[in-house]
Amino acid sequence: MITYDYVIIGGGIVGLSSAYHLLQLNPKLRVAIVEKEGTVAAHQTGHNSGVIHSGIYYKPGSLKAQNCINGYNLLIDFCRTHNIQFDLCGKLIVAVDNTELTELEKLYQRGKENGLSEIKYVAKEQIADYEPHLTGVKAIHVPYTGIIDYTEVCEKLAELIQNAGGKIFLNNAVTKIHSDETISTVETISNSFDTKKIINCAGLYCDKVAEMAGEDTDTRIIPFRGEYYMLRPEKRNLVNNLIYPVPDPNFPFLGVHFTRMIDGNVEAGPNAVFAFKREGYHKSDVDLVEMFESLTWPGFQKVAAKYWKTGLGEFYRSFSKAAFTKALQRLIPDVQEDDLLPAESGVRAQACDRTGGLLDDFKIIEKPNAIHVLNAPSPAATSSLSIGKTIADLALKN
Repeated sequence: MITYDYVIIGGGIVGLSSAYHLLQLNPKLRVAIVEKEGTVAAHQTGHNSGVIHSGIYYKPGSLKAQNCINGYNLLIDFCRTHNIQFDLCGKLIVAVDNTELTELEKLYQRGKENGLSEIKYVAKEQIADYEPHLTGVKAIHVPYTGIIDYTEVCEKLAELIQNAGGKIFLNNAVTKIHSDETISTVETISNSFDTKKIINCAGLYCDKVAEMAGEDTDTRIIPFRGEYYMLRPEKRNLVNNLIYPVPDPNFPFLGVHFTRMIDGNVEAGPNAVFAFKREGYHKSDVDLVEMFESLTWPGFQKVAAKYWKTGLGEFYRSFSKAAFTKALQRLIPDVQEDDLLPAESGVRAQACDRTGGLLDDFKIIEKPNAIHVLNAPSPAATSSLSIGKTIADLALKN
């Protein structure tokens, strides 16, 4: 049986990027990806709205900021090299009233500290030059932001990995991991893989995989579903590019917004509701065991106690299209309830520690026989080539 140098668990964009960079750095490596679904990019990556983030939101010096800005440049170069369509269309972050101006100013300063020299303020009178239907008192124009299809990026990464000798095993859900001092064995529903090192990029199940590998983590993945609508084709003219509100600094989500997508559709949303299943893309998706594990996690109980009003508002919007429309009308008053068509949802793997902290930055744990990516929230897709390079460097260092 082959002993791999690295077995990567998870065929999302971070796992694929890690394999790609390992083989770029050392083509002689034996690298395998094991993925439980029948395709790559089946979950968080494939349900991504396709935004190329600039890095304006993230604390200067944080892993998020560093990887987003570096990953942004790597992603653009990768797409140009491999003829993958993208569009750096820019976006507006808008303060809808004067109470949001202080946070807007903080975002502007943060963007400048992160090296975004070309961002600029847009006065109330000039907002219509960018977005004629948008209302607000002041905005920031971020020309770096773009749109892309991340599934297409993943398909190209998978092709390059296999051309370089890497192996991708689909339909291989991991069931057990056991290790001795030198070799770990990853057992799946249909195969067994021996490896010198495991790289855990399992996304919504990264904490479970870490536990299988014997890691005693203080982090639990709490799933939050983001629900979207699409504008009817005849109403797409209400949005030129990307429109975002000023985010609540105390909540790790960006608020409902409008996104022109690479296929021409315009997406509206998301909300952020607690999901009753880790892969709970629909309101009816329930896994009693997973729901119980989330609800009894001490950290989540503290989060729920702190944000229960916000959470109830998100659930209300989930079941009330009128309420969802009202939230969108803060940005574009012309949007009507009948203009919105149901769209696919996504689920965010939000890491929560035992004390109730919603982890905002990336969290990567390195062990002698494993690397565990325990938090890779948005902008992980934008940052993926940088994160993958970081993981590959960590893996090869030892």
